[in-house]
Formats: sequence, structure tokens, C-alpha cells
Amino acid sequence: MNPSYEHIITIEPGKRSGKPCIRGMRITVYDVLSYLAAGMTHEQILNDFPYLTEEDIQACLSYAADRERQMLVSPA
Repeated sequence: MNPSYEHIITIEPGKRSGKPCIRGMRITVYDVLSYLAAGMTHEQILNDFPYLTEEDIQACLSYAADRERQMLVSPA
């Protein structure tokens, strides 16, 4: 994992089916990315989920970017 988010993004087999979560909580990286994709601003997410931080949102984006970069592309 990228050191900029490894202390924020956690994966625990018994929590949310082992999906990447934020700081051991039950909110997943997918949840945050879905909110952003739906058009929510960082401010709206932080207002709706006051236990999250701007750093948490940035960690989700960094994690997703690293996952995308690591994907292998097969020839068509």
C-alpha cells in the first residue's frame, strides 16, 4: 500500500466482507467513491459523516488510483 493511506485504509476479513474500510470503521472506500461519483462534494460528505476527515477522502482517492494503476490490461 502507498504510505500516504496505509494508516487510513484498513482491510479486516470479518468487517464488511473484507472490503477496504476507513480507519477500521464500517464505511468502505467504495461508499466514499460512490458518494463522490454521485456528485456529492467533499464538504457534503464531511457534513453527512462527521467522523470522516478530508484526509480520509483523499486516502480513498489515492487507494482507488493505486488499484487502477495496478490493474493489468489484456489485449482485445
